[in-house]
Amino acid sequence: MLMFVISRAIPIIVLLIFLLVPTFGHAGIYRHVDKYGRVHYTNVPTNNKFRFYRREGQTYQLESLITHFAQKFKLDSSLIKAVIKVESDFNPQVVSSKGAQGLMQLMPETAREIGVKNPFDPSDSIYGGSFYLRKMLDSFDLNLDYALAAYNAGPGTVRRYGGIPPFEETQNYVKRVKHYFDFYSRSKDSL
Repeated sequence: MLMFVISRAIPIIVLLIFLLVPTFGHAGIYRHVDKYGRVHYTNVPTNNKFRFYRREGQTYQLESLITHFAQKFKLDSSLIKAVIKVESDFNPQVVSSKGAQGLMQLMPETAREIGVKNPFDPSDSIYGGSFYLRKMLDSFDLNLDYALAAYNAGPGTVRRYGGIPPFEETQNYVKRVKHYFDFYSRSKDSL
């Protein structure tokens, strides 16, 4: 009799465990901070105020954000990592002497222009930097050197000089980003 009860209970226990334990899929988690500073999370964004935050089940947020925005803007994730490495060394709170802010060092006017509300938020910064990088690549016919120079010195400066401007800072910037782009492209490890 006891064996009969146990044998009938096992499938029910397995079913309960399956139903009650959360499963990890590939769904995204989105976040929105309202005007009162309250943070809202959802897996189904109801409006465009929600920004991608991370994939469900992924433990490392930056890697997840970089992968997401690389896919969204058709960029190589290694290129985004390289820009972040050179711009901020992965410090989301850094501010340059010229006023650029966050992981991807967006200037306040550029951030406003592309819809970034908080450049110190990793999701906003990677969104904005990736969007702007895509814009620079498209503006300069996919010429990576010119796009990187424009990201650093501004597109008007690159157009004025007909290429990478003769500024040591910008020339070194392009070389460093390309160095890390190569490094992250060859590296199998995540951040």
